[in-house]
Amino acid sequence: MNIVILAAGMGKRMRSALPKVLHPLAGKPLLSHVIATARSLAPGKLIVVVGHGADQVRTAVAGDGIVFADQTQQLGTGHAVQQAAAQLDDDVPTLVLYGDVPLTRADTLRDLLAQAGSDKLGVLTVEMVDPTGYGRIERDVAGNVVRIVEQKDANEAQRGIREINTGIIVAPTRRLKGWLSGLKNQNAQGEYYLTDVVECAVADGVPVVTAQPAHEWEPTGVNSKAQLSELERVYQRNAAYALLDAGVTLADANRFDVRGEIVAGTDVSIDVNCVFEGKVTLGNGVSIGPNCVIRDTTIADGTRIEAFSHLDGAVVGAQAHVGPYARLRPGADLADDVHIGNFVEVKNATLARGSKANHLAYVGDSTVGARVNIGAGTITCNYDGANKHRTVIEDDVFIGSDTQLVAPVRVRRGTTIAAGTTVWKDTPEDALVLNDKTQVAKAGYVRPRKQK
Repeated sequence: MNIVILAAGMGKRMRSALPKVLHPLAGKPLLSHVIATARSLAPGKLIVVVGHGADQVRTAVAGDGIVFADQTQQLGTGHAVQQAAAQLDDDVPTLVLYGDVPLTRADTLRDLLAQAGSDKLGVLTVEMVDPTGYGRIERDVAGNVVRIVEQKDANEAQRGIREINTGIIVAPTRRLKGWLSGLKNQNAQGEYYLTDVVECAVADGVPVVTAQPAHEWEPTGVNSKAQLSELERVYQRNAAYALLDAGVTLADANRFDVRGEIVAGTDVSIDVNCVFEGKVTLGNGVSIGPNCVIRDTTIADGTRIEAFSHLDGAVVGAQAHVGPYARLRPGADLADDVHIGNFVEVKNATLARGSKANHLAYVGDSTVGARVNIGAGTITCNYDGANKHRTVIEDDVFIGSDTQLVAPVRVRRGTTIAAGTTVWKDTPEDALVLNDKTQVAKAGYVRPRKQK
C-alpha cells in the first residue's frame, strides 16, 4: 500500500510561527505520531506532503522510508494529494492520512483497509452528537454513500446529518489518480476537495464503503491550542489507564504525564504530577514520589524516588533511595543500596553499592567505590575552565562536610577526610587527611554598625 500524509497546512488558528504539524503532543510533534502509526502498517511507500514551513517539517521528521512532496500553494486536500500522485505505486491502494490527526489507532486503519480491499473506495466516518464544522456523509435510501457535503456547502437538511467524514480515505490508486485530475474548485472555499472523489467513485460504479473507529476521539484533528490541549488530555488518560490495567498504582490518573514509553514491573506506585519522558523502565516495587521528572532512566527493584527529584539519563540500582530534591544527570549510575539525598547532584559518575551522599553535594565525573560516605557541602571540582577531570574515590572512604576534591585526584581506600578540607593530591590508604588550620578568638569584639 501507499500512504500519503498531508502536512502542508499553516494552521493560522494556532497563532504560532511553528508549523501546525510540529506542535508537540505528549512530547513529540503531531506529525511524528501519524508517521509512527503509518509505519506500523508497513507501507510500500510513505509520502509526506509539505508546504508551510516545509524545511522545518522535513528536518523534524526525515527518516528511513519517508519521501516528501511539495505543495507550494495550499489549494485544498485534493490538490495536496495530487502533488504526491506521481510517486504512487498504481498496483496497490493508497491510504490518505493527516499530519494534524495524531490519535487514530492502527487497528482502526486496518479495519478500513480490509473493508476497502483493492477495488473499493473506503471512507472512515464517525457519528457525532454535534457534527458542526465537519463534512456530512450523504447516503441514498438504500444506505449507500453518494457524496460528502462540506459544512459551508451544506443545506439545512444536510447539516442535520450526524455521520461525518474524518477525511481519512483509502482508494484504488489508478482510479484515485483519475479522480484527482478531474476535481473542480466550485465550492464556498474555492478549493479542490479530496472528498469530491466520493461522487467520482459513485459515478464510475466503484463501491464506496465505510468503517468507524472504536472511539470518537480517534479522528479528531488539531486546529487550535485549545484542541491540542484537549487531545493531550485524551492521550494522557489513555496512557494512564493502560498502566492501571497493567497493575501500576497511580495516585491520580488525571495528574500524570508520559511523553515517551514506560515499562513497569509489578507493584509500582506513582504519585501525582510526575512527568516521564523518553524510555523509562521501572522495576518491581519501585515508588515514585510526587512532582518528579524522569527521562530515559532505568530504576531497579524496590527503589524509592522521593518528591521533586529530576532523573535524566540515569541508571539506579535496587533498594536505592533518591531525593527529595535530588538531581541525577546523564551518566549517573547508582548501584544497589545507594542513597542520594536532598539537593545532591550526580553527573557522569558511578557510585558502588552502599555509598551515600545524603545532602547538599555535587558528584561529577567521578568513580565512587562501595560504602563511601560523602558529607554535606562536598563537591568534586571537575572543571578547570577548559577540560573535565575525573575524581576516583575508593571503597570505605569517609568524606567530612564542606570538602573540595580537586580533580584529577584519587582518594584511596579507607581514607578519612576531615571537614572543611581541600584535597588536591592523591591520598594514602587508611589515612586521616586534613588541612592545617588555626582557630583564633578575639575577646571584646564589636560588630560594625550601619551608618545612617
